[in-house]
Amino acid sequence: MMRSLYSGVSGLKNHQIRMDVIGHNVSNVNTHGYKAERVNFMDLLSQELSGASEPKENIGGINPKQVGLGALVASIDKIMTQGSLQNTGKNTDVAISGEGFFIIRDGDKHFYTRAGFFDIDKDGYYVHPGTGLRVQGWNARTDENGNAYINTATSIEDIRIPLYQKKPAKATTEIVYQSNLNQAVDIVPPDATEEQIREFIEGPPEKRRGHVTTINIYDPEGNKRELRLEFYKIGENLWRSRVHIDNAENITVNVVGPGGIDTNIPGNNQFDIGFTSDGKIASVTDGADTLNSGDLDVFVTFRIPGNPEPQTIRLKMGEAGTVKGITQFASEFTTRAKEQDGYPMGYLEAFTIDNTGTIIGTYTNGVKEPLAKIALAIFTNPAGLNKEGETKFSYSMNSGEPNIGEAGSGGRGKILAGLLEMSNVDLTDQFTDMIVTQRGFQANSRTITTTDQMIQEVLGLKR
Repeated sequence: MMRSLYSGVSGLKNHQIRMDVIGHNVSNVNTHGYKAERVNFMDLLSQELSGASEPKENIGGINPKQVGLGALVASIDKIMTQGSLQNTGKNTDVAISGEGFFIIRDGDKHFYTRAGFFDIDKDGYYVHPGTGLRVQGWNARTDENGNAYINTATSIEDIRIPLYQKKPAKATTEIVYQSNLNQAVDIVPPDATEEQIREFIEGPPEKRRGHVTTINIYDPEGNKRELRLEFYKIGENLWRSRVHIDNAENITVNVVGPGGIDTNIPGNNQFDIGFTSDGKIASVTDGADTLNSGDLDVFVTFRIPGNPEPQTIRLKMGEAGTVKGITQFASEFTTRAKEQDGYPMGYLEAFTIDNTGTIIGTYTNGVKEPLAKIALAIFTNPAGLNKEGETKFSYSMNSGEPNIGEAGSGGRGKILAGLLEMSNVDLTDQFTDMIVTQRGFQANSRTITTTDQMIQEVLGLKR
């Protein structure tokens, strides 16, 4: 009789724990990144009244007689399913679509969270504002050419977004050209005067036999000046180009021939471009060296008044035998400078975060470059993580070691900016479990009261 009493007590305790878990789930129904929990029960050891016996020739087998001793809490599981995503429109908010956790640091200890309501503090660090812990990832580095890059093979560190930081000016080192020179125009006579050449290039369309393209370039101080290329046809499948740069001195054009041979012609500001009969670029020459394979690049060296150091720019005209750069077809002139890599000084004024977690900064000078990348951690058994409060988890002996890497790789989910992951608590399930738990608690209390009445009857036998 005492067994039923203690079985009822164990049931009351277990259902109270289950109600505690349900209440915790309901209280966190609107907590970003929260993962619901559930309680699993299992029965306790049973007391054996008699053992089992095997069948014999004249009698069948007998099952064991056992009386259970109640129930206990087998586990409290974390339900690690994806929560719904809520659009916030705030560019520092991030959510994970798929597997993984953000990493935040407290001293030498790392915590893991799905709640991506991050912000930037006064020092530019990307932080979890509820705790002040800094988000972990990889900051960009700058190579010897001033280009930003991110090395995700290094250890993770505090992410820093230096808003309004200066971006130094960068001198132009490369210009890419592409599109078309009109094959149908007439050849400029070899004895044409400068005035006639100018008319062929800039005159009315009916007299035009050439083309002009311009692009703004920058010196090391960030001063802007115009680089101008003049193209005119001097033979079948052969064009001449002349280089002009505003307020520049000692302009010299060089083509480095095969094997690195470079015969410098001082004061030469022009080069010739050859094409195949089917309109593909074939060669470039400066009159001394000719290049007819691979990348057909022309180097322009000049000096800016007041700066003793010369500046050199690579003009990328195309790849021999292809239509990637400049072509010669019987179509309108469209040749233009597609892009150049120089810029003036600027300030970091905004940033965006892409699906890989890369934070891309936008400067006032139009430059866009990576600033940092958010790291994600995955675990073999994420449900084995320890809950640390504040929607944080920590490593446990049964979670497995964190596998840290880039979003979208190695089984890690994508990072979505301007969104937050909601709690995965389903109120319908919680309210249903609440009713079932209440009834279970009530039934166990009846076991205790009924057993108590039976004990009272036994005690009354003496009267």
